[in-house]
Amino acid sequence: MELRYNVPKGGFSHAGEASGSLKKALKQLGIPAVVIRKIAIAMYEAEINMVIHADGGTIDVNILPEKIYIALKDTGPGIPDIEKAMQEGFSTASDEVRNLGFGAGMGFPNMKKNSDFIKVSSEVGVGTVVELEIGLLP
Repeated sequence: MELRYNVPKGGFSHAGEASGSLKKALKQLGIPAVVIRKIAIAMYEAEINMVIHADGGTIDVNILPEKIYIALKDTGPGIPDIEKAMQEGFSTASDEVRNLGFGAGMGFPNMKKNSDFIKVSSEVGVGTVVELEIGLLP
């Protein structure tokens, strides 16, 4: 099963809709709750990063019998230092975003913690692709 979601630029009012929609679909498919929680957290963090740091983007989800594969693609400023961005507490979010309660620097660490596989590819001035895989067994 394949699903696609669009994430609007600066869409804080819609932030989390894609991950919420996927969570609902996974419940209907009978995926274990503990697995759904991991998927929802990882995807939400990536979705919020797209809203905060990029000009929106797309999320493609492929639900396979043994795992969920999620590819998030944005057009934005890109990430100059992926290794640094993966560090807990590192953030480039603006004060305005932080005042909204986002930008604590836990996005990538939470994605990594809740995924079985994560790959981040980025080109400055072009955009970022985040690939996540989460197994369907608790």
